[in-house]
Amino acid sequence: MVLPPDPDQPLERVRLVVLYGGKSAEHDISCITAAHVMAAADRRRYDIVPVGITRSGEWIRNDKAVAALEEGRELPSSLPVEGTSASSTEILQGPRAVTTADLIPTTVVLPLLHGPHGEDGTVQGMLELLGVPYVGSGVLGSAVCMDKAMAKVVAAQNDIPQCRWLEYRDGVGTTEDFATRVADELGFPVFVKPANLGSSVGISKAHDADELGPALELALRYDEVVVVEEGVTAREIEVAVLGNAQPEASLPGEILPGAEFYDYADKYLNGTAGLSIPAQLSDEAIAEVRELALRAFTALRCSGMARADFFYEEGGRGWLLNEVNTIPGFTPSSMYPKMWEATGLSYPDLIDRLVDLAWFRHGRRSTFSTDH
Repeated sequence: MVLPPDPDQPLERVRLVVLYGGKSAEHDISCITAAHVMAAADRRRYDIVPVGITRSGEWIRNDKAVAALEEGRELPSSLPVEGTSASSTEILQGPRAVTTADLIPTTVVLPLLHGPHGEDGTVQGMLELLGVPYVGSGVLGSAVCMDKAMAKVVAAQNDIPQCRWLEYRDGVGTTEDFATRVADELGFPVFVKPANLGSSVGISKAHDADELGPALELALRYDEVVVVEEGVTAREIEVAVLGNAQPEASLPGEILPGAEFYDYADKYLNGTAGLSIPAQLSDEAIAEVRELALRAFTALRCSGMARADFFYEEGGRGWLLNEVNTIPGFTPSSMYPKMWEATGLSYPDLIDRLVDLAWFRHGRRSTFSTDH
């Protein structure tokens, strides 16, 4: 592969491999995200290679989607995982130059794989081994943010305020004993979440001890570790973060749930949730939450992009970190691109920034010495 002479300069032509689908329960959301990112990416700059990963882990190059883009046809709202079965190594390493004079566009991978086996450091580790630049956080940042329990431990060590919470592990103790702890230490209601999942999959609200057992059973369908958080009466505020060593924070946005809480159906199916961007907050509160988002991004070793979600207890504890998502959604209803648009960065320009950040990070890391 022929690389630009200076890796600290933005790339001019990029072979952009868009990974979508995946083996997690968030497979369908990833397919929606991929369709909208591909539609928005600048075709003058990118040779887009859409690669779907089936629920069983097979890699499929979507040739129909490529043809549709080249012919100016619209993509479906959700990109199916269909096409030609292909080797992951062949796809990621790209074509080879026939002669030294042949210029091959540099490959950059855009992982849009929400949840386990995509957002948790596994794919990022494979890309590191292959030496391929990729958008978003590295192995550690991805893994820590994916595991909500571990992320809370790191946030606490960095004095980032958050809700009170407890961790439940499958097979450790009894649910009855754990329910007693929840009642004593948190009180009801509580929210019960699989530690390693997103998009509100497997999350439920337990109003009392009788509801806690079924809520734990639901969460344990998706993960062996469950996070139980105190219920709070608060506004739900999100901030988009972009950058590497010196990240920037967007204006905040507010979620106005249409259901009892911002669940999967509210996010993706019935469209009842409202969004307020920018959130109606005082200048002081906006400055505080943007600064907290940057602190969380840095403490959790994020890079490229992340969305930091907060609760705002007005008249109470103030800002409480909920979680940080390293591969936020890019669907039409997603907050991440909308918050950057409100801050002055368009959707296509946001994609360009993310690709350039991936290249900058890869170029920096490639200079590290392997000698001793």
